[in-house]
Amino acid sequence: MSAPGLSLIARPRSVLPGFRLSMGFTLFYLASLVLIPLMALVLRPFELSFEDLWTAVTATRTLGALRLSFGTALAAALIDSVFGLIIAWVLVRYRFFGKGLLDALIDLPFALPTAVAGIALSTLYAPNGWIGAVFMEYGIRIAYTPWGVLVAMTFIALPFTVRTIQPVMAELRGDAEEAAATLGATRFQILSRVVLPALLPAILTGIALAFARAAGEYGSIIFIAGNLPNISEIAPLLIVIKLEQYDYAGAAAIGVMMLLASFIMLLALNALQSWASKRR
Repeated sequence: MSAPGLSLIARPRSVLPGFRLSMGFTLFYLASLVLIPLMALVLRPFELSFEDLWTAVTATRTLGALRLSFGTALAAALIDSVFGLIIAWVLVRYRFFGKGLLDALIDLPFALPTAVAGIALSTLYAPNGWIGAVFMEYGIRIAYTPWGVLVAMTFIALPFTVRTIQPVMAELRGDAEEAAATLGATRFQILSRVVLPALLPAILTGIALAFARAAGEYGSIIFIAGNLPNISEIAPLLIVIKLEQYDYAGAAAIGVMMLLASFIMLLALNALQSWASKRR
């Protein structure tokens, strides 16, 4: 017989005590820092009439800035996925002098202030810069063009792909690769049919993180982009311009468009990642 007032079935104890307190703190933290600001962003554009709101989000300058930001961010994420895979492969599979230094340099875009990165990139890729002058000999101008935007986004997003792929690659055992080699598989077949399928979810995650980081970048891009409307003007810069003109509703409207576009693309990438995980 159990004691009076005690349940016959003992409730399992949680590993982390204080569920109600921790859940309450989590919900409060999430609401105050994420949900409430996003709700304010979504509601602010509705201060405008429908005609003014439609004009703000479909203006040629707005569409051009959104197209440049998201198109270039996706291109930078795809480029970083290729080079991030190669860098992660070198760091995991090989031992060489200076490996620790190279591993530390991967995180440089995390620690470097974005304005400093923008100034450094614009100095290097300017028509008279060390790298820009070489391209100018072939008639290719990088700085102050959309190519400069791509360079800056690729630079600041690279660590996301490397750091996402690197730990997954480090956990891969070489048994499957050795078995494939003993069965007569070539190196390309081992890479394409054994290694890459196992790394595909991590690669897609790195692409999503790099895309999100590049799409919202501001500081390192404005120094190298040229900031010409409909040519090299990114959406975050257009939002800042709207704010300086006290057009808060217009700036919020562009922000909502960026939020929706980012959500749709990240949802698609997450769906691809889930599909790739199920195929493993």
